[in-house]
Amino acid sequence: MAWYSIFIGVAFKSTVVLAVAWLSAGLLRGRSAAARHLVWTAALAAVLALPFLSVSLPALRVRAAAALWPGQTDAVFQATAAASPYAGAGESTAPRSMTVSFTGARPHADWRVWLMLVWLAGFLAAFARTLAAYAGAWRLRRSARPFPDSGLCGALSRALGVRRAVEVLETEAGSMPMTFGLLRSAILLPSEAAEWSAERRRIVLLHELAHVRRGDPATHLLARTAMNIYWWNPLAWIAWREFLKERERAADDLVLNAGARASEYAGHLLEVARTLQSAPAIGWAAVAMARRSQLEGRLLAILDSGVNRRGAGRASMLAAALLAVALVAPLAAVRAQESQAQAGSQKDYERLENAAKAAAQSRKYDAARKLLQSAVAIRAEAFGEHSVEYGVGLIELAALETKQDQHQPAEELYAKAAQILGDQPEAAGALTHLGLAAMAKKDFPQARDYFEHARRVDPTEAGAALMWMAVVEQHQQHMDEADKLYQSALAVQDVKSVEAAVTMEVYSQFLRDQGRADEAGEMNARAADIQKANALPPTSPMASGVYKVTSAISPPSVLRKVEPEYSEEARAAGLQGTVIVQVVIGTDGVAGDARILRGLGLGLDEQAIEAIGQWQFKPGVKDGQPVPVAATIEVNWHLL
Repeated sequence: MAWYSIFIGVAFKSTVVLAVAWLSAGLLRGRSAAARHLVWTAALAAVLALPFLSVSLPALRVRAAAALWPGQTDAVFQATAAASPYAGAGESTAPRSMTVSFTGARPHADWRVWLMLVWLAGFLAAFARTLAAYAGAWRLRRSARPFPDSGLCGALSRALGVRRAVEVLETEAGSMPMTFGLLRSAILLPSEAAEWSAERRRIVLLHELAHVRRGDPATHLLARTAMNIYWWNPLAWIAWREFLKERERAADDLVLNAGARASEYAGHLLEVARTLQSAPAIGWAAVAMARRSQLEGRLLAILDSGVNRRGAGRASMLAAALLAVALVAPLAAVRAQESQAQAGSQKDYERLENAAKAAAQSRKYDAARKLLQSAVAIRAEAFGEHSVEYGVGLIELAALETKQDQHQPAEELYAKAAQILGDQPEAAGALTHLGLAAMAKKDFPQARDYFEHARRVDPTEAGAALMWMAVVEQHQQHMDEADKLYQSALAVQDVKSVEAAVTMEVYSQFLRDQGRADEAGEMNARAADIQKANALPPTSPMASGVYKVTSAISPPSVLRKVEPEYSEEARAAGLQGTVIVQVVIGTDGVAGDARILRGLGLGLDEQAIEAIGQWQFKPGVKDGQPVPVAATIEVNWHLL
């Protein structure tokens, strides 16, 4: 799972960043609270940026260019493949002892999926609470009244170097003084603040203005957002606690640097914390003056004359946050390397599968099976045994077993793949093969269920599924129902597609068997027109160094020929016709660079190419030397 890989990578890297921040803050114990708060702000900014940087730094991949194919040729060879009608009409070729029961159950959820769902639930809960807190703070600000003594705030703002105007608003009695607002800051005071002594009002306003000068409302939102993402990480909670503690101590230092006496300031702070309390509903959004849990440490720091009280402004915090993000970018770039590693796994199993395909074409089936088994193992390790990728790998292995007429192991693999893939579109192929196996056993109701399930999971292949359902009804002699299903298949298919042409070919054979020769001929002609429209143009460029047969070039001739074998799908559907293959016959007398000029589908094209690849030719000759010559081979498929 790609997202799980990202999730784990970010989790590990964020833990590293927070651990480094914790160590750095410990080394700065003798420095000011503002310096330590700067460390925690930078760390939280870094971990907040980490997932976005990880996703936005993908690996660069270069796609291989498509190979050039040779053009139309002059030399023509023919082959004919004949087979008995589909076994479902007579005796079954599949082992009768093999019975597969598939209920279409969905795959069991991967534990990694559950882990990510737990994280997502926690994130959404924390994010919802944050949104509710900010909405509550905005409502409180709109409903608050202007505080009578606003002139004092203006004078203190100028003394602290706060250039923007700050509103002072009066809220309900008993509420803790707090600061709120990113662009337009406001200080919220309880209604009884009007009855405080002038010194207490001055001290409280100085403290809240210190938060405004430092930009604490903005860093509070940054830290709160990081906590929403990393709610599960104990180091994140430590970072949050230290962030709040050092922020309040840094604000205290600003107040003391402005001329407040430490003993008087500590007394006012203690009284405010004792008599007032923060509103829980907005505590996640506003910067409150005091938290009782941190009060003792703050008072000791205020009264300690040896504490370093050097401050740090907004510019310092912004610079620290940007620097931290820049420093964490290389760590986030490891995500790209991890993507490369996962892509490497993908390339590994793709290489194995390509090698297995080549081995199968050379009829080295044991080697092909071992290669595919290794590829499936890599898919399982990289993506999990309940993943789509693993299910697709099982389908490829099952296809190889089918190719070797190993019906029972193929059926087991298809059934396992279908259970893993559930209602994913990729399950359609496995379900189709299970339907064909059920047809071979004359279990037609089960076969129709499989094809119906394939139609449901992959609507893009509904036409093919409906065609197979028609074939099932045809085998049961339900001709009217079969006719309707053939027409339904054509109704949902693109009338210009090769898939529609395949359905037309099968339907035309059905019509011919029903004595409807005129309709069959019309349907067959439509299929031929579609195949011709989808065929490669005869003017396709020739490959470099490949010759056409002329008077100066003697044509190649066949020395040994292997007759192609009917595919199970084509025999089940009763598909007949001609496949035209274009090849280059090399100087070694082997046909290569094969491409289909006109196909039939349902595996007959692949069977034709596989058989031709085993032919041995006497190569074409020019000036007494063998040369590669382009040729066209027609493979005629007939059911006896």
